[in-house]
Amino acid sequence: MGIIDHFWEKLSKGGKTNQCGWLNDKYGVTWQIVPTVLAKMLQDNDKKKVERVTEAFLKMKKFDIATLEQAYKGTKT
Repeated sequence: MGIIDHFWEKLSKGGKTNQCGWLNDKYGVTWQIVPTVLAKMLQDNDKKKVERVTEAFLKMKKFDIATLEQAYKGTKT
């Protein structure tokens, strides 16, 4: 289990999950679980890479690093 999976599982238990890594825990506290690699991808000078990554993550609730990396590289998911 990856670090994102670990925190997502623990914090969302008894709560509610939302788009783009956002969730509410069982106490109603809002969290966003974001991989550090996402910031690096979104700061790339190649606009096409940034567009592909953005399109991919907007479809996600819990971020999937492998899918983000595929979008970044321009490979099919």
